[in-house]
Amino acid sequence: MNKYKLLTPGPLTTTDSVKEAMLIDHCTWDDDYKEITTEIRKKLLELAHVSEPEYTSVLMQGSGTFGVESVLTSVIGHGDKVLIIANGAYGERMEEIVIYGNISYTICLFDDDEMIDPNKINEILRADTAITHVAMVHCETTSGILNDIQSISKVAKRRGCTFIVDAMSSFGGIDIDVKELQIDFLISSANKCIQGVPGFSFVICKTNLLMDAKEKARSLSLDLYDQWKVQSRDGKWRFTSPTHVVLAFAQALKELEEEGGVKAREERYRRNQRLLVKNFEEIGFISYLGKERQSPIITSFIYPRNAAFSFQEMYDFIKERGYAIYPGKVTKADTFRIGNIGEIYEEDIIKLTGIMSEYMDKTKERESA
Repeated sequence: MNKYKLLTPGPLTTTDSVKEAMLIDHCTWDDDYKEITTEIRKKLLELAHVSEPEYTSVLMQGSGTFGVESVLTSVIGHGDKVLIIANGAYGERMEEIVIYGNISYTICLFDDDEMIDPNKINEILRADTAITHVAMVHCETTSGILNDIQSISKVAKRRGCTFIVDAMSSFGGIDIDVKELQIDFLISSANKCIQGVPGFSFVICKTNLLMDAKEKARSLSLDLYDQWKVQSRDGKWRFTSPTHVVLAFAQALKELEEEGGVKAREERYRRNQRLLVKNFEEIGFISYLGKERQSPIITSFIYPRNAAFSFQEMYDFIKERGYAIYPGKVTKADTFRIGNIGEIYEEDIIKLTGIMSEYMDKTKERESA
């Protein structure tokens, strides 16, 4: 199998040492393994600038969506109502979750290139006093937009709402002070900016609000409160945990610290993204979002006005030369996406630029032939 690097927002390219951590088999009942889980939970709180007993963390089997569903279906009671704020596919996925869970909700939709307006959210909360929870995505990888969670948090807290943030593609790659931002439940995943591999999600939350979720869950496997009660005793998971993924994540946390922490990693991602846009603009590509809305995680580019251009052909051309990119997901334009996270450095962006330039030269030759 040909090896290639992933220019995607997770799964992403991991270090050899993270991969090597998965070569060890572990028993889920083993004390050493349970200590690893306990240490991971502690380190996640440190990354979020919070600590016990006010805050706690929970690891949940499955992808990031499992974590989001666990929170939404565990902490929103039968008499509660959630406002979902969406400007992309992952915000809209929250709506799918609450529909399946028979949870009372309303949704406020923005275009996928539009910043969320806190004044509009305030008006919705003022008009509908039944709303008890507010949920949104921080980095919406549909477009690459970075939403302003601080302004929405202020509005939600002013109205006494519990604030839920999907920080799937930002936590660990963008510094997030959970306490300062008054985030009640933050959800992320092992295979994103901490640079582990897929297999579990995690939740960082206010302990008292999690305790209030006792017996509210609409699912056995995704019961966040019960998962926490078991894990908080000695590090044991309720059901079989992804042991190899946990070991890889523990190694990834060490490597994050060695890099200089979240702020150092964020700066690497931002350098990658700035260089990517600069280089791609020079060969004729236009980014979908303006700089003021753009995250350092993933960038959407508009298809060139070239009759010979084919995304699938370009994808295959790039993959054959060592990189994999993402198709577009926005609804208003034909785009493709390139991620900057994982073991990706400026040298990779320079190599990709050369590959892309070569492909574009070939399409121009065909178009003029």
